[in-house]
Amino acid sequence: MKLMIDDAVWGFNKIFSEFGEVVTLPGREINRESLLDCDMLIVRSRTQVNQELLEGTKISFVGSTVAGLDHIDESYLYKNNIAFSSAQGCNANAVAEYVISALANLAHDYCFKLAEKSLGIIGVGNVGRRLDFKAKQLGMTTLLNDPPREEKEGADGFVSIENALSADIVTFHTPLTNNGPYPTHNLLGSQNFNLITQDTILINAARGGIIDEAIWETINTKANIIDCWENEPNINPTLQKSAYWSTPHIAGHSIDAKFMGSFMIYKELCKFIQKPMNSEIETLINRESMVIEEKTLHATLNSIYSFKDDDEVISDISKFEDYRRNYPERFEWHHFKTQFDLPRKNINQY
Repeated sequence: MKLMIDDAVWGFNKIFSEFGEVVTLPGREINRESLLDCDMLIVRSRTQVNQELLEGTKISFVGSTVAGLDHIDESYLYKNNIAFSSAQGCNANAVAEYVISALANLAHDYCFKLAEKSLGIIGVGNVGRRLDFKAKQLGMTTLLNDPPREEKEGADGFVSIENALSADIVTFHTPLTNNGPYPTHNLLGSQNFNLITQDTILINAARGGIIDEAIWETINTKANIIDCWENEPNINPTLQKSAYWSTPHIAGHSIDAKFMGSFMIYKELCKFIQKPMNSEIETLINRESMVIEEKTLHATLNSIYSFKDDDEVISDISKFEDYRRNYPERFEWHHFKTQFDLPRKNINQY
């Protein structure tokens, strides 16, 4: 068996070599010709998996080790009996921690208390649920907007998008979709951008294309946090220069998230070929706990990991893709012993 794996997949050799021969390429360089003698394909977000890529190959299993799905033509895979598994939710806690870190820095630099602010969370799935849980522990008022969930669960606990956009801080955590009953492309666009004021803090750590950047670059806000962009890596220079934080789509790039993405696909591949799991794989991350002595949220989180470094790197936009592919090691909060009581995980969501 031969596996083609994006070379940015975490631990690809340790985790997947037991299945057969492993060959790797950067995700953007994986093409049909490179797959002609491969049986399995494991990607991240930079490979467009569709008919053009797979037609005429013998690929029988596709695994995507990231949370998003907009690079996968699931309909084509289904019609051609190609098994597919994704790692949705693998980086949810990492993204929630990124947003809380941004809020802690904003509160410090703009001299406000988080407990006095409202947070509009648009998209309350894997990331939004965790962010809601953490923000409430910091005393924030959350306004939750998620029409698909509201349709299934009822209106209690949810608000309209107009209501959510009225919050002091608005953050997006939806998938990018163009069709269906609730498309999210330009979810914040010409129809409602007038609800964003000069006092709004606006965050996109979801997908490029959810916020209309052509309008966004003309709007005066209190601050913008932008991790996800249209046309990556050729991002909007006006927004990049004006943002409080502009980072190269790395909110979910913790070591924990990368491991979980690989591990989730490993489990599904074991099921697919009916192979017992290797119990040692689950313990690949065994980091010794580190002690942080700082006594404030701001100082504690910046001691754990300073996203300001990520922002500074892409002041030169040409470094976007290389930095993302060679991202520094970043571990999630539970690896650290802290003096400040950080927001906890909701164990019911993990």
